[in-house]
Formats: sequence, structure tokens, C-alpha cells
Amino acid sequence: MEIVISVEQIKEQAEKIFSTVLDARRHIHQHPELSFKEIETSKYICSLLDKIGIEYTTGHVKTGIIALIKGKNPAKKVVLLRADMDALPITEQNKTDYISKNIGVMHACGHDVHSSCAIGAAQILNTFKNDFEGTVKIIFQPGEEVLPGGASLMIKEGVLKNPEVNVAVAQHVYPSMEVGKVGFKSGMYMASTDEIYLTITGKGGHAAMPADYNNPLLIASEVLLELKKKFPNDGKQNIPTVLAFGKIEGVGATNVIPEEVKIAGTFRTMDEKWRTEAHDIITKTVLEVCTKNNAKADLNIMRGYPFLVNDKKVTENCRQAAINYLGKENVEELPMRMTAEDFAYFTQELPCCFYRLGTGNKAKGITSGVHTPTFDIDEQALKIGSGLMAWLAINELNTV
Repeated sequence: MEIVISVEQIKEQAEKIFSTVLDARRHIHQHPELSFKEIETSKYICSLLDKIGIEYTTGHVKTGIIALIKGKNPAKKVVLLRADMDALPITEQNKTDYISKNIGVMHACGHDVHSSCAIGAAQILNTFKNDFEGTVKIIFQPGEEVLPGGASLMIKEGVLKNPEVNVAVAQHVYPSMEVGKVGFKSGMYMASTDEIYLTITGKGGHAAMPADYNNPLLIASEVLLELKKKFPNDGKQNIPTVLAFGKIEGVGATNVIPEEVKIAGTFRTMDEKWRTEAHDIITKTVLEVCTKNNAKADLNIMRGYPFLVNDKKVTENCRQAAINYLGKENVEELPMRMTAEDFAYFTQELPCCFYRLGTGNKAKGITSGVHTPTFDIDEQALKIGSGLMAWLAINELNTV
């Protein structure tokens, strides 16, 4: 079956439903909910799907939603579009009319954008369902921000089955890219991520009596310095690697040496074999330093999301489709990055493309990064995001 839907038709529909998508984004933004607690968000999205008349099921990993848009010959090919729904524990500092009403919770990573764009794409695809073959499965996923990641749990529940998915696509806001542009990176794109929790127990005491205590602060410092030697984070490793510690807590005082020190950090890389080897190096280093200093170590390395790899064929197909939709000058090549995403679980299961949607606007002062209290978007990105998602899905359905 040849493509009978044009870019112009998709853009026309994206323009037509823009106010609906805008309202959805602002509603979700005003009512953010933390990971795996997206109860009202899920109900709201279901109400919109009801209005559009799209088939869906809910209750997946409690709050997740699976919507199906069946074209002609629905079993021919199945393309999955993924949007995440959860927010972050951040107090918003913006001055907009749609600022978060849930103090201390904010859509600071753009998941409100992802969900509203997916709703827009669903509405567009539903309009043209008699003009394409195959099925588009759109999922609204809980818990992207915290381990074990909603993606892994939905996969375990069978989200890639019934009907079986052939290709998956997802987009993510990119505030450092100007609105109107999108970015792609074929192959390895984002890192695996592990959380490291270490408690070092020495012996506390009065600071003026060093013979009576074994200072865990000094031992913790030695551990960090030894790990720094083994993981310099200088970009010279054969495999991109980051080991960083962002928290150290030793609750003593000017004259009180604490009994223990707690340290927390992250390990990220792009190779699963090296990831396992690095865990062993970290463990060995910690034990050696603590044993030498007659201290106890309680180390917990929580294995998090795997690395994210974009399928070369699917990504190139999506890139070309984006060029057709936006123009070559608006489609950029992305660099590899050490941030992580639980969409990586999908990329480990089937051919995928995870791309970036430009949401910044320097002229309007919209430049704040994700995970900050002043993050916001140029809302024209919603029109591009919803239309492009629909176009990419149609393009993939028509790709052999």
C-alpha cells in the first residue's frame, strides 16, 4: 500500500488540534504527580482518549495506558510510540499561568510535553486510520524517573505483545535546541546508569582525642580519591565512563567525630561488559581502603537502566522522514551523552529510535535546562512534536 497521506495533511491536522494539545500540556503541567503515583494524570489522559474515540486499556503498572489505533490490515506491522507521565520532586519557580499547583512537584523534565504530544499524535493518526496499514500502539508510561523504571515493568507485563511490536519510537524535550528543530543520533546514544550507596563505619569520639577514634570522614575521602584515580572522568577511557559522587554525609560537629559516613553517587558507561568489570573494581577499591584503615564498608551498587542504542536503519528512516517534514536545515546530528533514559529498555528488545525535540527559544528567554525549577518550553514545540510523531509512525508503517 502506498503512502496516501502527505506532510501537508499532517501539518494541517497538527494546526487544527493545537489548542487541544496546548490545553492538555498545561493541565498536566499544573497537576504533576511523582513516579508511579500518576493516578489523576492517567485518568485525565483516559478522558481525552475517550473524547477522541480511541481504544485503550489502563491499569498497566497501575497507572500506565496502552492505546491502539488500527489502520487497514492491522496485523501487517505495529509501531509503538512512547510517552512518559511522571514528574519530579522540584518546586517550580516560573511565573506562568500554568505553574504547578502541587507544591514541591514539577514537570521539570518535559513529560507533560511528551504526554500531550502523544495525545496529539493519537488524534492525528485516528483521523487517518483508514489511509494506512498496520497498527500504532501508543503507551503512556509511569515512573521513568526512578528505578527500576516504568519501561522495564511495562515490558515485563507484556506491553510489546498483543499485538507484537515491530518498532518503537520516542521523543524527548531538548531545551538547548531551538524550537522548530529536532535531533537524531544513530547507534549508541545514552549511557547505562547505576546508583552507588556506601556506608563507612569507623569509630566516633571527641575530636580532641585522636587516639580514641577512627575518623570515617578521612577514610571516605581516601576511598573517593582512590576511585578518582581509577575512573578519572577525563574522556580518555576507551569506553565513555563517568563515576561521580554527589552526596557525602557525616553527621558530627566541630569537636565530634561521627561513627559513620554515607556516600552516594552514580556510575555510567556505554558497554555492559565493562559495566560489570567496573562494579568489581569499585567494590575491590572500597574494601581495600576500608580494610587497611580498620573500618567497615557497606556497599550497595544498584544496577539501573541499560545503555540506549538507536537502531541504525530505523533512526535513518526517522531522520529522513523528519527532513521531509521540517526541512534538512532543521534536523541536526546529536552528540553522544552520558545521561540516561529508561526507554533504553525498549532499545534492548527491538529496533528503536529515540530523538530530541527542540523546545528552547533564546529570544524569549526560554533557556532553562531540564531538572531545574525554571524549566519551560516554547509551546510551539507541541505542534511540531505531535505532528512529527504521527508522521514518523506513518512513515515506519510504510517501511519494509
